[in-house]
Amino acid sequence: ARERRRAASSMAPVPLPHKKIVKKKTNKFKRHQSDEFVKVKESWRKPRGIDSRQRRRFKGLTLLVNVGYGSDKKTRHMVPGGFYKFTVSTVKELDVLLMQNRRYAAEIAHNVSARKRKEIVERAAQLNIKVLNGGAKLKAEENE
Repeated sequence: ARERRRAASSMAPVPLPHKKIVKKKTNKFKRHQSDEFVKVKESWRKPRGIDSRQRRRFKGLTLLVNVGYGSDKKTRHMVPGGFYKFTVSTVKELDVLLMQNRRYAAEIAHNVSARKRKEIVERAAQLNIKVLNGGAKLKAEENE
């Protein structure tokens, strides 16, 4: 196990040890009656009607959103790999992650071109920073 960890550190950063990430509820909270009417979309809205069965928490109805479903503070916003996301738009922004490469992973912003993306991925490899979406917008290189 030690040898594998040492080999991984030279290739890609290993996240710091952390608590197990536990999600209390993995499926989405759906809006009341969104399955009955097309005009009622699935995105959650709190039921506010005075006679609402769901607001009054009757048996057999969908669950209401409440604070008890929140994630553990220590693992909140953590990606499954054990890193936190840090959005990067330029090569210079990678320098911020230099000392934090085992806690944060770079995520290249959606509006960065393929050319700049390539530069960011190369620089991240030099600094030993994990890039979560490094393969996006890259065309397969033609070897002739």
